[in-house]
Amino acid sequence: MRLLVLLFVMSAGLAKAEGEPSGKFNYYVLSLSWSPTWCALEGDARNSQQCDAGRDFGWVLHGLWPQNHRGWPSYCRTQERAPSRQQTAAMADIMGTSGLAWHQWKKHGTCSGLSAKAYFALSRKAYGSITRPAVFRKLDQPVKIPALVVEEAFLKANPTFAPDMVTITCQSARIQEVRICLSKDLEPVPCGSDVLRDCRMTDALLDPVR
Repeated sequence: MRLLVLLFVMSAGLAKAEGEPSGKFNYYVLSLSWSPTWCALEGDARNSQQCDAGRDFGWVLHGLWPQNHRGWPSYCRTQERAPSRQQTAAMADIMGTSGLAWHQWKKHGTCSGLSAKAYFALSRKAYGSITRPAVFRKLDQPVKIPALVVEEAFLKANPTFAPDMVTITCQSARIQEVRICLSKDLEPVPCGSDVLRDCRMTDALLDPVR
């Protein structure tokens, strides 16, 4: 019994590490969040400006996350300065809020081995390198669709991607995020097994852009 507990603790530690040295990772996960889902589940209750009518947010940048082939680092030790308010505010146009930009630096950017300025620049470049299918922005009412349809739309819009480079997540029966695996040079690469956890819902809710 003690051995089983020890093995469980060890495996949990491999899945997620905190306080690791900065810059030691294998690839990035680019996470794109469907803003209407976040607003419905969290943002509206917080009175987030991201969710105000007319903000026109669709796929927003959740983050660019350093990832290992197994597990991921977070809250790493770094000598780099924290970003200024001006730097985080400048990311709100693609991240929704400056608060998210700050949180992403603190949890993930510190593990990149980059300065805050360079990390945000790389995040913006990664976001801009992905073609986000226009079809989802054309919705005028909520629909229920298979999560696989979202993945297929991204694969069609980005022909250099293979199915093992993209995964769709769901939350509370809604389409939540698209996660894309990229090399440190932002080239598409296969995702590790702990990233490829596709949502298999056939009737996931997708709300229209506000």
